Amino acid sequence: KAMCSGKLQTNLLVAGYFVYLLVGAAVFQALERTAEKQEKMAAAQMKEAFLQSFRELTVVEMEQFMKNLTEAIQNGVYPVGNESRFEESNWDFSNSFFFAGTVVSTIGYGTLHPRTVGGQIFCVFFALFGIPLNIVFLHRVGKMLSLLCKKLGKFLYEKGMRKKKIKFLTLLFFLATGILVFLCLPSVFFQITEGWSYSEGIYFAFITLSTIGFGDYVVGKQSGRNYFSYYRVLVAIWILFGLAWIALLFNL
Repeated sequence: KAMCSGKLQTNLLVAGYFVYLLVGAAVFQALERTAEKQEKMAAAQMKEAFLQSFRELTVVEMEQFMKNLTEAIQNGVYPVGNESRFEESNWDFSNSFFFAGTVVSTIGYGTLHPRTVGGQIFCVFFALFGIPLNIVFLHRVGKMLSLLCKKLGKFLYEKGMRKKKIKFLTLLFFLATGILVFLCLPSVFFQITEGWSYSEGIYFAFITLSTIGFGDYVVGKQSGRNYFSYYRVLVAIWILFGLAWIALLFNL
């Protein structure tokens, strides 16, 4: 009964966690997408006005243009070509889910952030409840993975191996497996998908899973590259389970 109750609690926690992220993504998308569209239109108009009269601009007007351009880029609007009008939204569901994941995991790249009052207030409450939920989720997943460690240790003990050696080999096995699954292999994937070097992929993976999150490298932001649907959702799931692996190492 205790085992069934534990499995039920785990399943409810996992389901509730992902429902929380999905609902958060939907709300962020609804609150921010319209405002982003208006910012793109404003950036396109600013660019057209500049191209029509750039030879007649004063120093003050040029400084104002550079200031407006910098603000547009900081808000995720890149007025290159016709992207300001026709680029896919930074707040589609895939990007919104990715953003929700970076909020509750406290990575916070800073390249995507809510601009509307409603989005900012919702983000405060979403993080307020989401961060503790994320900690509980990672702890539970780490606990589940630690059961695999115990089974592996029990198997080695039955083979006549000493306990100290078992502890060392168990830690080494999960460390090496995690480095391969969460750092080495994803870096190859990022190298192919993003056009980064392998060392850049390793750097991004480590900075992300350590929750440092500088924001100098972010997935799905390379101009001119075609990303498959829900690419950033897949990356968000990688982040969540990568953090669970790190939680397991702390438990070990």
